[in-house]
Amino acid sequence: MSAAYPTVRCDESTDSFSFAEACKSLEAENDSVRRQSARHGLWIAVAVYVSFALPDQWLIPDVAPVTIAARVVVAVMALLAFEALRLAKAKIVWLDITCAAALLAGYLGWLYPAIGTRDVAAMSYYMIFGAIFMMGANLFFSFSFRLSVITSSVVLCAFFVTIETYFPSSQVYKIAFGMFYISCFVFTSSINWRLNVERRSVLLNAAEARYQHWEASERGRSLLELSNTDYLTGINNRRALDRRLDECWAAWKDEGRDFVVFLIDVDFFKRFNDRYGHQEGDRCLAVIANLLKAVVESSGGMIGRYGGEEFIVVMPAETPSVAMSLAERIRMEVEFLAIAHDERPDDSAIVTVSIGVAFTSEDVGEKVERIVREADLALYNAKASGRNCIRRFDPSLPRPDDNAGKLVPLLTAAIDRKLVSLVYQPIFDLTNERAKAVEALMRLRMPDGTAVSPRTFIPVAERTGAILELGKWAIETACRDILMTDRMATVSVNVSPIQLRSPGFAASVADILARCGVSGSRLALEVTEGLDMDMQSEVLKCIADLRALGVEIWLDDFGSGFAGLSWLRAIEFQTVKVDRTFLHDCSNQRGLTMLQDMVALIRNRGNTILVEGVETAAQLSLLKDLRIDRVQGFHMGMPVSAERLNAA
Repeated sequence: MSAAYPTVRCDESTDSFSFAEACKSLEAENDSVRRQSARHGLWIAVAVYVSFALPDQWLIPDVAPVTIAARVVVAVMALLAFEALRLAKAKIVWLDITCAAALLAGYLGWLYPAIGTRDVAAMSYYMIFGAIFMMGANLFFSFSFRLSVITSSVVLCAFFVTIETYFPSSQVYKIAFGMFYISCFVFTSSINWRLNVERRSVLLNAAEARYQHWEASERGRSLLELSNTDYLTGINNRRALDRRLDECWAAWKDEGRDFVVFLIDVDFFKRFNDRYGHQEGDRCLAVIANLLKAVVESSGGMIGRYGGEEFIVVMPAETPSVAMSLAERIRMEVEFLAIAHDERPDDSAIVTVSIGVAFTSEDVGEKVERIVREADLALYNAKASGRNCIRRFDPSLPRPDDNAGKLVPLLTAAIDRKLVSLVYQPIFDLTNERAKAVEALMRLRMPDGTAVSPRTFIPVAERTGAILELGKWAIETACRDILMTDRMATVSVNVSPIQLRSPGFAASVADILARCGVSGSRLALEVTEGLDMDMQSEVLKCIADLRALGVEIWLDDFGSGFAGLSWLRAIEFQTVKVDRTFLHDCSNQRGLTMLQDMVALIRNRGNTILVEGVETAAQLSLLKDLRIDRVQGFHMGMPVSAERLNAA
């Protein structure tokens, strides 16, 4: 049986750009340039053409009045025709044809009355200037090769007809002038061909450059979008929301513009995954994410995936009542989806959400993380109130540790009553697939033997301070179980930010190492990335003191929180553990690209890379291809007691 989903339709549109479109774009841009160039060229040609009225007066004075009049008429008509077409926004090809026609009209309009002169000898030599029209067609204007050849061919033919019909001169004259005209025709036509080829080449190169620039811009845009997009749901990720939070925070501090933060959690989602499988769980999150995006963005807000089954909303807060109404609408819309969830421990059989709401106020403090923390506390109270409800942050509401119930006294006496224990999960080097290190994992059982999830008791231990004694016990137990018996070369133990801020923590680690008689270099402490990891001087000093003992400092769950890059800049971690979600999302190209980018980032900093959550042979093969240093997961080895680890 699988969960029932409503029909979801996603309309997507993408911008595309081809090389042919780049050519068309450049041709369109060159069109205005060619129009202006053709206009300037025609006006200059007309001016030169009319100025030849002086040679007419000197060389063929008897017909000069007629030739000069012809020049003026042709010039005026050519300019009027061209300007009319230009104002009518005619295509450039028609403007070129007009210029070519003007050249022919100018040549023939002058030639016809000029050959009527009585001074035949002067006219026979004067005809050499007809080559100017041929050169104008091929060189002066930017005609296409075909139009240039047609125009210059007409000029050439008119010349030969004229000297054969009207100037019965000697063969020497005809051969000499004929060769000159033919040479001009061949040379100028060949140059025109080369110019056209070069212009085309320039256009193609420019189009190629523009297309490559567009491709590079698209890749940059895609990478930017990818870096700001959640790989599973397609909505914003924590990086994008982090930036939006900073913007809203600055606007509130500088301009007093209030905003609100929602934290939305899918109720009993782990049970949903266990019942229907991870693929159905992913589909469920994607459907809910698309619904929330439509609701939130229509109200001017921004939504992103906060992690796991949690979403975060940041939006301007006109009034608290408007924000609370939107939160209720979100809750109801998810409920109306009616996604089946028959493994819930309550009376409901569909997927619902709990929502925590926090508003800006004078008590928020100096860091934007505070308002997120308040929304988280409000969400905790929504869950404690039965889920599928909304709670607004209120300082008077009980904190999570107030509702810890039996866990608070239980954690205080857990060590003495031997309710807490350690199991060890091996860490393998991929070079030889041998385990040289293990991670110590804390386990807690109720007096009746019921197991308590670390996700439940660790936060309570941190809030109550019990984590300080539990943490020291874990380090000493791991040293005695693993290092003193030489079961493994290295053991890693998770430490809480509260431990790092605790005075004397580094000294207590030094005391444990001395009493156990083991080298600090064999102990690794894993620091989990998270919101509570403020860059406080006491934390950095504690880490420096631990490093002085030789203890290795590892960054755990990299990529799951806000502060990973900040900590990578501030601290030289020996090993960086990539959060398991990045490996599990490699079934699609977007998730694989994200993992590759993260690996490249860590590798460039010189840290040892450890990927956790290896559950299949295919995942292991992928990590080998990525040349990962170390791996950890159920496929490689389950967490076991120290005794079973020794037996293995």
